[in-house]
Amino acid sequence: MLAGVERDEEVIIPALTFAATANAVAYCGAIPHLVDCEEHTLGIDPEALRKRLQEIAVTEGGGLRNRQSGRRIAAVVPVHVMGHPSSDDRIAEVAQSFNLPLILDATESLGSLRNNRPAAAGGLMSVLSFNGNKIITTGGGGALLIDDDVLAERARHITTTAKQPHRWAFMHDQLGYNYRMPNLNASLGLGQLERLPDFVARKRALAARYRAACSEIDGLDFINEPDGTQSNYWLNTIKLTQPQRRDEFLQALQDHGLMARPLWEPMHRLPMYRDAPRADLSCTEDLVARVICLPSSPKLAVQ
Repeated sequence: MLAGVERDEEVIIPALTFAATANAVAYCGAIPHLVDCEEHTLGIDPEALRKRLQEIAVTEGGGLRNRQSGRRIAAVVPVHVMGHPSSDDRIAEVAQSFNLPLILDATESLGSLRNNRPAAAGGLMSVLSFNGNKIITTGGGGALLIDDDVLAERARHITTTAKQPHRWAFMHDQLGYNYRMPNLNASLGLGQLERLPDFVARKRALAARYRAACSEIDGLDFINEPDGTQSNYWLNTIKLTQPQRRDEFLQALQDHGLMARPLWEPMHRLPMYRDAPRADLSCTEDLVARVICLPSSPKLAVQ
């Protein structure tokens, strides 16, 4: 909404993401447009994005439209999957060439760096998650990162029921939402934020142990942070060379008390997004068939 996305417009997102990314688009009455990922970052493939826009996009009336659907293409939402920074600079270059705002889904990447800058920095805005399974938590909720005073003030306004300031009157000037974080939750988050460097260090130490172990096992490849980045390794992941054995491998881990899981079901396989416009998703399909997420609590680094 803050980026100007309206009903029946399209927002480009990766097919490989958690459902919340697509749901945020749908909450606006808009339509997710799914593109493929790249294997080494797990995030949007900049070249696949460029190719898709060249195939379908046309500039009409000062805006970008999908020539196949006739709908306006309103924004691009890269995701830092598993905490690994995506190729934001190259994605931003493509988005800028098509005059599309960039909204960063950094929900999993707090503490991650690209070129020594926070992975959550950049774009029109970024979003963080403080859900209970994230690297720091407030018990739920999250935060917007906005480097624009006017846009930030508008965010504060619509997330506090769009009530106009007044000493006693209750005047609401537009549809608003009650998205305020309670003070108790925020206090927990501030305490957690002080521990973030330690959490990142522990997760990176755990990743090093997994990496070393995987190097001794045939058929497993540990998914490393992309070049030029420092990942928080929110979830450590491995890639199987034999995708047909994925479920057998998961069953064996579960039988040994290890709560491993596959990647999310990709967006185009979910019933509500099955008919969403999409590009070729061959890399997404391949990764979903082969990648397994391992237990990644910071507590495991010292056991």
